[in-house]
Amino acid sequence: MAIFPLSQAEIEAFIDIAFAEDIGTGDITAATTIPAASMLSASMNARENIVLAGLPLIEPIFRRLDPDCTITFKAKDSDRLSAGDTILYVKGKARALLSAERTALNILQHLSGIATLTRQYVDMIDGTGARLLDTRKTIPGLRKLAKYATAMGGGKNHRMGLYDAVMIKDNHIAAAGSVTKAVAGAKAAGRSDIQVECDTLEQVQEALSAGANSLLLDNMPPATLKEAVSLVKGSITCEASGGVTLGTIRAIAETGVDYISVGRLTQSAPAVDIGLDYDTF
Repeated sequence: MAIFPLSQAEIEAFIDIAFAEDIGTGDITAATTIPAASMLSASMNARENIVLAGLPLIEPIFRRLDPDCTITFKAKDSDRLSAGDTILYVKGKARALLSAERTALNILQHLSGIATLTRQYVDMIDGTGARLLDTRKTIPGLRKLAKYATAMGGGKNHRMGLYDAVMIKDNHIAAAGSVTKAVAGAKAAGRSDIQVECDTLEQVQEALSAGANSLLLDNMPPATLKEAVSLVKGSITCEASGGVTLGTIRAIAETGVDYISVGRLTQSAPAVDIGLDYDTF
């Protein structure tokens, strides 16, 4: 299982931003309608079938407003839950729990949505040998969390940012003048981790001759993907990308590619339905 990617300082900074946005100068509804001494107990429950991701953020969120609250976890990240399953129980000051509720639910619903969609894609290519990759198509500021969520869903993380590896795409090729020139420039800079995006079989051959060590086969139909894999002959890794859906990913995986990257995992995964159900005590 992937290690949670945020340090304690990063978690606190995340909560600072979230609470500044949502609570601001104070939760006026909770402060004016709920007696200060009131206590609540609640359960957080899945309301549909989900894959869980984001739990390490939940306790710090609640404890920021009520350091003495008690939380009992009944599930862990990467668990597959059914509708009605309980994720955790929390007890504490009513005002604090109600003020923290939306922040806690928002992030857990968002990250679990990514993990849930990722697991659907992973299940579709089971047994093919292909691995599912995420991309850099993430909400700014949430990349570490989004990529953690894809890992909880069974996906593999691609590069974290532009600093990780050389990925020569179509606009780089156009600006450099050719695949060969772009790869030569990266090699001259001492880079050996060079991936080249190829739209055609001619570009595949050129990238191989230039010395790329990975290919991104962009928007190729399965028949063309098979030809590209045949040209490579296992000498370097091949990644398929572009317009991949749950309906097409199995056929793509069966072409023999090593990886399939899917932007929609982090770009447009729907949030899942998780609720916090309260009982007074």
